[in-house]
Amino acid sequence: MDTITPERLSLNTATTRPQWTLDKAIDGAARHGFGGVSPWRDQLQALGAEKAARQIREAGLAVSGLCRGGWYTAEGALTNAVIDDNRKAVDEAATIGAACLVMVVGGLSPRSRDLAGARAMIEDGLANTLDYARSVGVKIAIEPLHPMYAADRAAVNTMAQALDICDRLGDGIGVAADVYHIWWDPAVKEQIARAGKDRLMAFHLCDWLVPTADMLNDRGMMGDGVIDIPDLRQAVEAQGFSGLNEVEIFSAENWWKRDPDEVMEMIITRAASSC
Repeated sequence: MDTITPERLSLNTATTRPQWTLDKAIDGAARHGFGGVSPWRDQLQALGAEKAARQIREAGLAVSGLCRGGWYTAEGALTNAVIDDNRKAVDEAATIGAACLVMVVGGLSPRSRDLAGARAMIEDGLANTLDYARSVGVKIAIEPLHPMYAADRAAVNTMAQALDICDRLGDGIGVAADVYHIWWDPAVKEQIARAGKDRLMAFHLCDWLVPTADMLNDRGMMGDGVIDIPDLRQAVEAQGFSGLNEVEIFSAENWWKRDPDEVMEMIITRAASSC
């Protein structure tokens, strides 16, 4: 398995969110020799999708994904506002040429305990978004989140659940495999193989710290935690995945407090030595 060199990396802009606006993140990724970026929608909207697209193109970067669509359960029903926001996300992904629109699908509806109902609502929402996404040539990538997020962020928690939805909905939808969310799953390699090349749309890197101080904002730099990242990367690449390795680190008490150029340099070092 080849060493990950900078041109095979993508900066998910969450990694430097407090330090860099999107325009600075694009510039930083290009200066450090990264192959791409993956913006978050709020940062994209602040800069403007058309302006961001030009800057990304002029920097010679690819767009490994756009974060994020989904949140289908936020209003307790598939309201026009939820549907329209996801169509807007699709349009934004098309404007910047994103390889996929990453979907954080939503957890339980407010004041609800109906997990099965939430999952049904999510699938209906994904079907609606996918119909539109197909019409404009955007791929949809479900990101299964660790079960600790089932209540508030994503009621799709395993690769198997995500791929079952993909099986039912058909072409144009796949998965974003984030090592932080899938490393614990005893069936993960089987499900990576089930996904195959066409449905492995994104691969996200970070690490799981022991102990973890905050379940959302205490991810580790690759090599600082317990995930066997090379093993998962080998499984993904064995299926033919050749996309960028997207680094997405939420780190309120560590990496978000550091100089962003130091963060980028560490990503390059750890991608080569720990991934």
